[in-house]
Amino acid sequence: MDNRPPLPPEIARRRTFAIISHPDAGKTTLTEKFLLYGGAIQMAGQVRAKGEARRTRSDFMQMEKDRGISVSASAMSFDFHTPEVNFRFNLVDTPGHSDFSEDTYRTLTAVDAAIMVIDGAKGVESQTQKLFEVCRLRDLPILTFCNKMDRESRDTFEIIDEIQENLAIDVTPASWPIGVGRDFLGCYDLLHDRLELMDRADRNKVAETVSLKGLDDPALATHVPADLLEKLKEEVEMARELLPAMDIEAFQQGTLTPIWFGSAMNSFGVKELMDGIAEYGPEPQIQNADPRQVAPEEKKVSGFVFKVQANMDPKHRDRVAFVRLVSGHFNRGMKLTHVRSKKPMAISNPVMFLASDRELAEEAWAGDIIGIPNHGQLRIGDALTEGEALRFTGIPSFAPELLQSCRAGDPLKAKHLDKALMQFAEEGAAKVFKPTFGSGFIVGVVGALQFEVLASRIELEYGLPVRFEASQFTSARWVHGNKDAVDAFANANKQHIATDNDGDPVYLTRLQWDIDRVGRDYPDITLSATKELMV
Repeated sequence: MDNRPPLPPEIARRRTFAIISHPDAGKTTLTEKFLLYGGAIQMAGQVRAKGEARRTRSDFMQMEKDRGISVSASAMSFDFHTPEVNFRFNLVDTPGHSDFSEDTYRTLTAVDAAIMVIDGAKGVESQTQKLFEVCRLRDLPILTFCNKMDRESRDTFEIIDEIQENLAIDVTPASWPIGVGRDFLGCYDLLHDRLELMDRADRNKVAETVSLKGLDDPALATHVPADLLEKLKEEVEMARELLPAMDIEAFQQGTLTPIWFGSAMNSFGVKELMDGIAEYGPEPQIQNADPRQVAPEEKKVSGFVFKVQANMDPKHRDRVAFVRLVSGHFNRGMKLTHVRSKKPMAISNPVMFLASDRELAEEAWAGDIIGIPNHGQLRIGDALTEGEALRFTGIPSFAPELLQSCRAGDPLKAKHLDKALMQFAEEGAAKVFKPTFGSGFIVGVVGALQFEVLASRIELEYGLPVRFEASQFTSARWVHGNKDAVDAFANANKQHIATDNDGDPVYLTRLQWDIDRVGRDYPDITLSATKELMV
């Protein structure tokens, strides 16, 4: 597809990306500063800011505010002006906590690039590595931001080595730090030969930029003390010899990552990173679908749901489906076909998000992320098109690692619990299984923290106190095979069989031995740990 015409300017100016990192590397702070430079918020709220007034904009669930962590992926759109182009950034903030990795995985199906945030003192951490693997599966281009350079951090070469070794990706420095910790002055921009100086006094101020004619420019000495200047020249010379130069093609194929250094807390290095996304970040890309690929410049609108968030407004029990537009130019009030049910849907009040503020979206283009409020018709993996029966592929659902049974504190309210759990299942926050024997539900999650989040949300949003109790089962597998084989298998193993919220049969196991036994005794049945969320 190399002979494609250039994209329409409205689509070409869009950049849709996610931020991935280990918890606490400073992802939410970086998100805030992005919004600040985009002119979207006047004052960036620090994650642990004092007082109610300055909570971070991208965390809206009560629990996120209490704990200072992000547990649900939120989407934000804002403009970013460069002298040549006014870009439209669609930023998807992913949960940093490892217990929510499935939500993150699905989010990464909806973006064209990722920003990996690394803590200058800790380097590559376990969760970063996991998320990176997901980007690798999708060959996503990755930009790296090494944060917290104003605190005591490790040697620059050491950090770069660690990324190259642990993640098996080439690294090219886009900027080079001058001093670390207390002596951190700023960075030298290697891509544009500029000096960027940090202002420690005012955290929300944009760094001062000094244009230079390379490292031998005498003006450098007026801004950088002699000892740091010498170290800078020496390190940059080494870096230019030892590390690859910026190569856009390698970057877009996901084999090379440019790295910027800075301090999100001090708003430093953020603007350069944003310039990097504008300059090198991919435009909206072609998406894989069945029966054909879909290109962004196609006239007809299409998109898919990659996330559902229930009760964003607890007063209205509403649900918002986050939809990534894959092609076309969408206008409010358009009728789109919901491919799974084959029914037309008039999209009369689509929203754009500025963190938790929403405004009606009058129009949107390929690459944008819009929210469609609905009453449960839209589920993860659903496609919306102008009539064509497309299915977007590659949005997975994972088997849960932890299972617990769930009961309402008040037995008379069991019916309400039914409804609440189904809503969370459709949102993708948990798997809910209804065993064929016995009462109650079995709830499966990927990480233990999710049980706490569910219990607190069911209580807050439905006024239902619930108990999670240990279950005799340890894992679940989806059952595949022809109908007769599945029915015979289900009849023979009734005490192990449950159905998920789509009504598909699930085999609940206690031991790995159970799984091996099924493989041996029922050759025409397959048990699988993932299920494609498709129509």
